[in-house]
Amino acid sequence: MTREEFQTLTAERIVLLDGATGTNLQKAGMPVGVCPEQWILENPEVLVGLQKAYVAAGTDILFAPTFTANRIKLAEYGLQERLVEMNRELVALSKRAASEHTLIAGDLTMTGEQLYPLGELQFEELVEVYKEQVQVILDAGVDLFVVETMMSLQECRAAVIAIRELCDLPVMVLLTYNEDGRTLYGTDPATAVVVLQSLGADAVGMNCSTGPEAMMEPVQHMAEYATIPIVAKPNAGMPELVDGRTVFNVGPEEFALAGKKLAEEGAGILGGCCGTTPEHIRALK
Repeated sequence: MTREEFQTLTAERIVLLDGATGTNLQKAGMPVGVCPEQWILENPEVLVGLQKAYVAAGTDILFAPTFTANRIKLAEYGLQERLVEMNRELVALSKRAASEHTLIAGDLTMTGEQLYPLGELQFEELVEVYKEQVQVILDAGVDLFVVETMMSLQECRAAVIAIRELCDLPVMVLLTYNEDGRTLYGTDPATAVVVLQSLGADAVGMNCSTGPEAMMEPVQHMAEYATIPIVAKPNAGMPELVDGRTVFNVGPEEFALAGKKLAEEGAGILGGCCGTTPEHIRALK
């Protein structure tokens, strides 16, 4: 997909992303503490079934489950040598789930290592870590990229630079904000928009961290500065512990009504994060 085609699509209508992956895989039996990507590859039908349900519910863009399949994260499980085959196979699973109209986004996130001077990792090294994963995902044949659940604007920059050095596909960048309206590293939504759109992001926004209501104000702020589409992918409310289980309390109808309000505030691309299901996306559609 070209960046122009992405612009046209987002100008025509609200574009729908998928809902949660992790919380639904946990419901389907994925234990805590395993490498999610390895579990998915050992239980491929669970992922394909979930993503097919999202497509049936109205999802336009599926996130390939390559989320933490970068070298640094995979090394935590001793799987870094399997990076190429894992990313390739994970994209292939989403292709199995997609319809002819579904777009597939290669998915990147934080590495978990802090950049210098807070940590040891140099910016250039981080760009190379992302480039390695981007190249494999690109070769596997995705339509666009998403950089999501980001807490550091610097790491967003590294990921966007890595993608831009290798291709000209559309890139969406989603950060996660705390209750004070800033990322863990202190960036506010307006600053993120200005920096990322000047770097060549094609859509920018937020995911995870809050329910839909708490995203209204940040989306308003972003809309004041954005020249590109704004993305909102909220959780189904905030997690609560009930009888030892994590429960998200915003049901599909309530989620959909809040999604409509997010669109009115300026979000042009909508989806769901933790706790959302195909039913939430269907209601949103």
